[in-house]
Formats: sequence, C-alpha cells, structure tokens
Amino acid sequence: MRISIIIPALNEARRIAATLAPLQPLRADGHDIIVVDGGSRDATIDRARPLADNVLTAARGRARQMNAGAAIAAGDVLLFLHADSIVTPEGIDAMLRALARGDRRWGRFDVAIAGRSPALKLVAALMNARSRLTGIATGDQGVFVARELFAAVGGYPDLPLMEDIALSARLKRAAGRPARIAHRIITSGRRWERAGPLRTVFAMWRLRFRYWRGTDPHRLAEAYAMIADFDHPLGAPTLLVFAKEPVPGAVKTRLARALGDERAASMHRQLAERALAMATAARASGIVGRVVLCCAPDAERPAFAEWRDRYDVSLATQTGDDLGARMRHALEAELAHGVPALLIGTDCPALDAGRIAQAAATLADHDAVLVPAEDGGYVLVGLARPLDAFSGIAWGTAGVMAATRANLVAARATWRELPALWDIDLPRDLARWEMLEAQRAAAPSSA
Repeated sequence: MRISIIIPALNEARRIAATLAPLQPLRADGHDIIVVDGGSRDATIDRARPLADNVLTAARGRARQMNAGAAIAAGDVLLFLHADSIVTPEGIDAMLRALARGDRRWGRFDVAIAGRSPALKLVAALMNARSRLTGIATGDQGVFVARELFAAVGGYPDLPLMEDIALSARLKRAAGRPARIAHRIITSGRRWERAGPLRTVFAMWRLRFRYWRGTDPHRLAEAYAMIADFDHPLGAPTLLVFAKEPVPGAVKTRLARALGDERAASMHRQLAERALAMATAARASGIVGRVVLCCAPDAERPAFAEWRDRYDVSLATQTGDDLGARMRHALEAELAHGVPALLIGTDCPALDAGRIAQAAATLADHDAVLVPAEDGGYVLVGLARPLDAFSGIAWGTAGVMAATRANLVAARATWRELPALWDIDLPRDLARWEMLEAQRAAAPSSA
C-alpha cells in the first residue's frame, strides 16, 4: 500500500525541514512526499525541494493546496499533514496496520502539542477526546483517507476555515467513523501559546459551534482573525496611521468653512487620537504588530512627539509628491521587511479593531485589501506584496476607488473589498458622528 503525504505550506522556511526530515525513510520504501506551496515569500520552496518528491505551487488556502496535491498523488492512501507537525515512520506503520484491517477507510492520529505551557497537555487531551466522541478530525491530527474515497466525496470543500471539519463530515457520512491511531503526531503549540492555550480552545469551540449553526465560513475566518492567536503567515501586519500636524488652517479645511479653523483643528486632533487609541488596542490584541504614525509635514513636530510617547508608536515622515506616492513609499518600506502592511487615515470614526482584524486576515489570502469610503475613496488599504496601486489617481475626488481598482486589475493582483464605511469631511459627517457618540454615551444608562 503506497502513501502520498501532502503538506500545504506558506512561509514555513523555519519549520519545513523539521517536518520533512523524519519522513525521508518512507521515500526509500516507495512512498512519496508532496509539498504544495501557497505563494511563500521566504525560502520554503528551496528548503523543501531536496526533501520532497514533488514541490508545486497552488492558489493560497489550505483546502486548495491540499486538493492540488491530491490531484497529482499516486498513492493508494493520502495523508494530509500540516507543515508544523511531525509524524514518524512508526506512526505511518501504525496507520498502515489500521487500514490493512479493512474496517476503516479513513482516520486520524492522536495529537501531542509541543510548547512551553503545561496547559498544552490538557489541550491535546481535549482535542483527542473530542475527536473520539464526535468522529470528526482536524488538520492538526493528520487526516488520512483512501484516495478513491477522497475523490468520491469531492475532496476538501473550498472554504477559508473549517475545511477539515467539513471533509470529516463528508467522510463520516460516506464511510463511517474514522480509525484512531494512538501513535501521536507532534504539532507546534505556536497557535495556542500566542493567546493562551485555554482561551484559544474556547474561542475555537465557539467558532465551531457557529459553523454547525450555519454561519458563513468566510465570516468565521474574519472572526478567527480577532482571536489573539492570529498568526499571519508572514507575521502580524504593520499598521500605518497617516496624520497631519493639527495646525489651525492646515487641516480639515472643508470643515473649517463651517466650524472655523480652531475648532476644525481641534476636531482633527480628536480624530487622530481616537485612531491611535484604536490602533494600539489592535496591537495589544495581537491583530497587528508595529504601529507607525506617518507624519506630515515631518516627524519632528511637538504634537507627534506627544502622541509617540502617549501611545508608544513609532514615527516616520511621509515622503512623496502626492498622496499616492506617500502611501506607496510607506507601504513598501514595511513590505521590504517581509511583513504585510495596512494603512489608515484618521478621518473614519467608524473604523474599529474588528475591521482591522478582518483586513489583516484578508491579506493571508489576497494581495490587497480595501475598505471603501461612502464618498468614493477608501478608509483603509493593505498590501501583502508591492503593487503599483496608486498611480494616476485624482486624490480627493469620487473616482479614487474606481481608479485604484483599475490599477489592481492592471497589476494582476487579487484583492478583497470589505463593507464601506463613512469618514468625516463635511459638517453633515460631523453631525453623524456626534449623534453616534451621543447614542453610545446613552447606551449604559438605558440598559
């Protein structure tokens, strides 16, 4: 019985060799290893190639990558293994013995979680017990299945989250409960340790409950990003906050016509401080990594030093002849460090940490993300790779969003747009915000 071991990977250069090394004796026995890369920007492919029989690329997303590997697999049995998990030849032997008995056509391993926290032993025990009780396996447990059965159920459904749960349900309906291999797969505890093991377990249970209730998996993927264990393949994105010095007469000029220069500058300061508070809350939750305040006209002004000290952010000076050039320079400076970047202004009080989390999650599967503004621009832009997204745009007009879309199409980029929000440019926008703030202030007393 020949096995094809299929490993989806994305920016796993630090770990992929440790996963593949224990599998090398299996290659000598006629089994094959297939690594399916989802667009890594590190050395994953180079490090995997000497240790695998096939290394191919596919559209990003575990389900898509595993289906692509299954499509070229020659084995009688497909074993799907995470890139941060280790199974030994002894575990493979135990799997083959279980399949040879003939009463099971698919199954999973028990799991052990490697990490510093003693609670990880409890987490692993809960995972194994849940799987024994429900007959449902997760990817951490190393799902294996006869190739014909995998094809018969249609493979992994194309979902951004819960694809392993959905496949298990299909296999259980078609072929009964899974075989359980007591020989344990060892998987990395990085996902659990980032937020705390038990907190992560409870959060994932809530997401699974919502999945069984019928919640759209795309919405669940967005919610998953708000858990503090969010683990972008390149690390948490940097959040760039663009702000001008709050000088009367130089900021909020359209508002100033109705409010006066002093009040408009005060409003600008209030909005900027609200944006910085939100940004640092997102950082504390693990949604983003660094927060950088990008300053105009330069980072040496006293207001920016005050905000740096109060919110513990980095300062940078905006550089470029127009807004597009300044945005491109700031984003590319972060992308050069190997992390994605999100960029926001300070004019959108409706933008919150939840929407930042959704945008950060989107960059795991797309080249760009946008949150449109109701006036035809946008209040957030994020990039996972350098793109010419800002050329030839008439900034401050209703055509900004359409022109940016055209640039992304020309760059052959994939992107997603999140629901539109409103920003504050005119007196009617200010009235809208003041009404919203009044409602929020009144909410506790009316509860």
